[in-house]
Amino acid sequence: MAHTTWRLVLTGASGGIGQALAIALAPYCASMVLVGRNGAVLEALRERLGPHLVRVVVGDATQDATLDAIAAAAAELGGVDLLINNAGINAFHAFQSQEPAALRSLLEVNLLAPMLLTQRLLPQLRKAPSAQVINVGSLFGYLGYPGFAGYCASKSGLRGFTQALRRELADTGIAVRHFIPRATRTPINAGAVETMNAEMGVALDEPADVARQLCTFIEGSAWEYKPGLKEALLALVNHLLPALPDRAIRGQLPVIRKHMPAPVRHAQSRSS
Repeated sequence: MAHTTWRLVLTGASGGIGQALAIALAPYCASMVLVGRNGAVLEALRERLGPHLVRVVVGDATQDATLDAIAAAAAELGGVDLLINNAGINAFHAFQSQEPAALRSLLEVNLLAPMLLTQRLLPQLRKAPSAQVINVGSLFGYLGYPGFAGYCASKSGLRGFTQALRRELADTGIAVRHFIPRATRTPINAGAVETMNAEMGVALDEPADVARQLCTFIEGSAWEYKPGLKEALLALVNHLLPALPDRAIRGQLPVIRKHMPAPVRHAQSRSS
């Protein structure tokens, strides 16, 4: 990686992908603000990567107090020129019986939090000669899939936000970009989702693989990254010929429904 002085703010830093990203990016950062909900994991990262380099913020990025703490920590370290909105949750459930609280959480964590944090940090990002905002999305932001109605809505919204802000800031030094990893072996895809993926033959990347892909993406210029030809083709076919994935996914419904949680509960996991 050519750039060696990033001033990074990373959300979801105590989750699987977040930890791998923090470790992979540390050699190229002048400072790091690691945000998450698991304080013990964040403190362990801080000790591993260097207390002089890292500030830790534990909290919910939809809350003003957390946003204030992130902005203050970044300012104390000289500002920010790389914001990675990585935190996210998933909730696999039939939409009809999904708890309203789970739907609210999906939209707040996956969509509202990146919007609020990006808005809060824009004044600092504008001060940098060049800066990047990278929003970590999902192929489900392109492809609606049974059992993930709320998640698909949140990730589709994140992609729309990314594209709109990219165009709004096109005459500034801030690049707003969208990174889509493949399904990854982390707690966010644990339990029923991982079992279903295994039955369907869906490949899972390791967090370290995703971190390497994102590091390469940071150094490039494309506004969006999809992990492979298969994923890019699927997104294109879903856009141009949606009847084809309609038929294919309808055929998968028995397997999907077999793994859906019972209506009396909902399966939710957080990448924190």
